[in-house]
Amino acid sequence: MKLRDIVKILNLEIKCGQDKLDTEVKGGYVSDLLSDCLAHAKEGDIWVTLQIHPNIVAVAILKNLCGIIIINGREPEEETLKKAIEEALPIFVSELPAFEVVGRLYTLGVSGMR
Repeated sequence: MKLRDIVKILNLEIKCGQDKLDTEVKGGYVSDLLSDCLAHAKEGDIWVTLQIHPNIVAVAILKNLCGIIIINGREPEEETLKKAIEEALPIFVSELPAFEVVGRLYTLGVSGMR
């Protein structure tokens, strides 16, 4: 599944990374602990989190994630967006809570087990 499909189906707001919407999503990971994401997320995952600070970009780039979905309608900090744009990392916002986002991703075939 491509980012473009997820954005459309989950009605995500694109904050940056519009030019990366054809990226293939290989799996998913949800965590609000950066260290947990560093330890367990896999390359090509889409990361679901409530964190909004610039360190999420560093973690996503280090793990080669395909994008970040920020939940609960939270807005990424200005510095976060600047870093994400520099790194060409897509960031999206959902009004939904994590449980709903992850459930919907799973029904679309995005799994955390691979």
